[in-house]
Amino acid sequence: MNSRDDEGYLIEPESWTPDIARQMAAEEKIELGDEHWIVVRFIRDYYEDRQIAPDVRHVMKHLKTERGAGRNRIFELFPYGYVQQACKIAGMKRPRAWSTG
Repeated sequence: MNSRDDEGYLIEPESWTPDIARQMAAEEKIELGDEHWIVVRFIRDYYEDRQIAPDVRHVMKHLKTERGAGRNRIFELFPYGYVQQACKIAGMKRPRAWSTG
């Protein structure tokens, strides 16, 4: 598997693949469904465009647009948190300081 830091985040987000996402999700005891992939792909696309992961509010807005999901849906999909699970599974580096919404 690709290099990860002490907390399990990828060191190089560019090395991410869907298989890595599935493995990380399994480690977090999450079975990736359609809504999870909507979130993961949004994070990846946002990162590719801006070289930074999106703040959780952008992801919540995207989920609402795509699925009509309520504000708390992101936390239902990733119960241990946006940064700890969604961003990790999407292959982001561990942020030094980050709003979790």
